[in-house]
Amino acid sequence: KQAAKITVMEVSTPLHSRRLMRCVAMNRAFALAYACAILALLYHHALTLLRSTTLISFSMSMSMLVADVLLAFMWATTQSFRMRPVVRQVYPENLEKVVKREAFPSLDIFICTADPYKEPPMNVVNTALSVMAYDYPTEKLSVYVSDDGGSELTLFALMEAAKFASHWLPYCREHEILKRCPDAYFSSNDLRCSETEKIKAMYESMKTRVESTVKRGKVSDEYITSEEERQAFNKWTRGFTRQDHPTVIQVLLYKGKDKDNVGHAMPNLVYVSRQKSRTSPHRFKAGALNVLLRVSAVMTNAPIVLTLDCDTYSNDHQTPHRVLCYFSDPSTRPKLGYIQFPQRFRGLNKADIYACEFKRLFQINPLGMDGFAGPNYLGTGCFFSRRAFFGGPSSLVPPEIPELGPSHITEKPITAQEVLTLAHHVAGCNYENQTNWVTKMGFRYGSLVEDYYTGYRLQCEGWGSVFCHPDMPAFLGDVPISMDDVLNQTKRWSIGLFEVAFSKYSPLTFGFRSMGPIMGLCYAHSGFWAILAIPITIYAFLPQLALLNGVSIFPKVTDPWFFLYVFLFVAAYSQDCLDFILAHSTFERWWNDQRMWLIRGLSSYFFGSIEFVTKQLGIATQGFNITSKVVDDEQSKRYEEGTFEFGVPSPMYLPLAVAAILNLIAFLRGFKEVFWGRSFDGLLLQVLIAGYVVLNSIPIYQAMVWRTDKGRMPTKTTVIATFLVWGLYAVVYLYH
Repeated sequence: KQAAKITVMEVSTPLHSRRLMRCVAMNRAFALAYACAILALLYHHALTLLRSTTLISFSMSMSMLVADVLLAFMWATTQSFRMRPVVRQVYPENLEKVVKREAFPSLDIFICTADPYKEPPMNVVNTALSVMAYDYPTEKLSVYVSDDGGSELTLFALMEAAKFASHWLPYCREHEILKRCPDAYFSSNDLRCSETEKIKAMYESMKTRVESTVKRGKVSDEYITSEEERQAFNKWTRGFTRQDHPTVIQVLLYKGKDKDNVGHAMPNLVYVSRQKSRTSPHRFKAGALNVLLRVSAVMTNAPIVLTLDCDTYSNDHQTPHRVLCYFSDPSTRPKLGYIQFPQRFRGLNKADIYACEFKRLFQINPLGMDGFAGPNYLGTGCFFSRRAFFGGPSSLVPPEIPELGPSHITEKPITAQEVLTLAHHVAGCNYENQTNWVTKMGFRYGSLVEDYYTGYRLQCEGWGSVFCHPDMPAFLGDVPISMDDVLNQTKRWSIGLFEVAFSKYSPLTFGFRSMGPIMGLCYAHSGFWAILAIPITIYAFLPQLALLNGVSIFPKVTDPWFFLYVFLFVAAYSQDCLDFILAHSTFERWWNDQRMWLIRGLSSYFFGSIEFVTKQLGIATQGFNITSKVVDDEQSKRYEEGTFEFGVPSPMYLPLAVAAILNLIAFLRGFKEVFWGRSFDGLLLQVLIAGYVVLNSIPIYQAMVWRTDKGRMPTKTTVIATFLVWGLYAVVYLYH
C-alpha cells in the first residue's frame, strides 16, 4: 500500500527525469561513415602487404597494420559511449512531498586514507566535516574513516575535527552555508561577521595543532585533554607498525551521547584501522572498504553507503537529497545498485596541462553508459545500496553471520562492548578466509583498480546504476601537480585495468555474455586502455625513422588513398574536440588532453604494460603507490603558470625525450626534403606526423634545454636520450 501511495504521488510530483541527447543521430551517422573509412584503410593495408617485396617493407607494412587495427578497435569501443547518451534531471524540491524527512533512510559514509605524509590529515578532516554537515537528519548520519596507514596522527586529527564539529555544524545550519568544507569556505569568503571570524580562528587553531603534530611525527602530551584520549593513543605501542598492528576502532562521536554547542545531536564519527599482518594479504583499498562495510554493518548498517577519497570533500550540502530522488522511486529502486557523481576537481590550472580533469573518463563516457545499464563506479562520490554488495537483485548471497546482512537491524549503541568486540572481530586480517568476501560479496578483489572492477562485476550481476551530474559539483577533489605523480597514477590504473581485461571476467567475453555487446565494449574501452601504447609508439618512431632514410611508407599526395588518411585523422580529432566543447570545456584544455594522450602512450601505458607482463610472469613489481596530495610551494607556482614539472628523475621520461628528439630531427630533415629536395609527393604525410609530435613536445624541449628551475628534465635523461636517438638512427641506416 505504501509503495502504491508513493507511485500515485509521483505522477504529480516527479523526482527525476531523463532524455536522450540531441547528438545521438549525428553520432550514429558519423560512426557508420567512419567505420567504412576504417574498412577501406584495412583493405589498403592488405594490398600493401601483398605487394611487399622485401623483408623490411613487409615488416614496416605489418607494423602499420597492427597499429591501425588496434586504433580501430579502440575507436570502436569509444563509439559505444556515443550510441545512446542521456541527460538526467532531479527535482529535490519534490522529495519531501514523497518521503517525509523523518523517514529518510540512514546513511553510512566511508572515507579512506592510507598515509598521513602523502595524504595530509587536514584533507581528511575537511572531507569528514563537509559530509558531517550535510542537510540531513544527524541521527541518521554515520561517518567511518579508514586509516590504512594505522597512524596516530590521523586519529589525533579526527579527534580535533570532532571537537571543532560541535561549533561548525550549528554554524552551517544557522547561516545556511552551501559549501560546508571549512577550508574551501574560509578561502572563498570575505569575513565580515564577528561570528565567522571566531569560527575561522577556531579552525586555524585546529589546523595549526594538526599540522605541527604531523611535522613532529608524534602526538604531544599537551594536546591530549582526557584519559579516554590517552588510552586511545596508548594502543600505539613499540611493536605497532604500519604493516603489522592490531585493529583499532575508536568511536569519536556517538549520536546518543554527544551534542553540539546548541544542543543538537552529533552524527556518529568512527575511526577504523584494520588489523594488519605481514603474513596476510591486505588487498589495498578494496580490503579497507570491505572492513568498513562489515564494521558499519555491525554498528549502524545503513541501507545507503557513500564512498569518498580522503581529499574529495562535499561541495553541496543537499547531495543526499538528489540521491534519494532515485532511491525513493519504486520504479528504479529494486535494481538500482549505485548512483555515481562525476569526479570534479579544484585547483586545476586554466589550461589543465596534465589533463587531470579526465573529461572523457569522468564526465563524457558515463553519460553514454547511462543510456544503457548505467555508469561505472569511479572510486569516489558514489552512493551504493548496501544490498548490492550481497549478490544480484534476485539472488541474495547471505554473509557468514546475520549481523553483516543488509537487512539486519542494529538496536544496540555503537559504544556497547559486545558491538565493539564484534566490530574488532570482523576487522581482523584473517576474517575473510574461507568466506564469500573474496569472490561474491563486497568490493571485489583481483585488480589494483577496485572501483572499475567492483562496478563492472555488480553490473554483470544485474545491478543498474545512475549518473547524477548536477550543474554544481557535488564533490571536489585534488589533482596531482607534477608529471611524475600523473604518470605513476595512470601506470597503476593501466596495470589494474589489464588485470581485468585479461582475466576470465574479460569484458570482451564475460562482459558480452552478462551485459550485452554495447556495455561490454564500454568496459573494454577502459580495460584495454593501455594497449594504445603499441600504436602510439609505432607512430612516434617508425614513420620518422623511415623519413630519415628517405623511405615513403604512406600514399603519395596524388594517390586517392592519401585523402583517406587525412579524413581519418581530421574527422576523429574534430569529433573529439567537439565532444569537449559540448561538455563545457575549452579548446586549450582539449589540446592538452590529446597531448597527454600521446605522453601517456609513450610512458605510463608503455611501462604499465611491461609491469603487467612481468607481474604475470611472477617477477616482483612495484605494487600499489599512493598518489601524493602534498603540495610543494614551488611546484604549485609552476603548475599555476602552466609549466610542466619534470624535476623528479623517472625512467618514464626517457621514451618521451627520445621521441621528442627523433621527431625534431626527422621533421627538420623531412621539411628540407619536401620543400627543397623535390620529395613533396611521397614524404608529406610523414613530415606532418613528425611535425605534429614536435608541436606536442614543446614542453619537453623546454624542460630539456631552456629551463633552469628545479622542474627541468634531469640532464642525465636528456644525454641518454640523445645517444639512443643517434644509435637507433645508425642501426636503421646500416640495416637499410
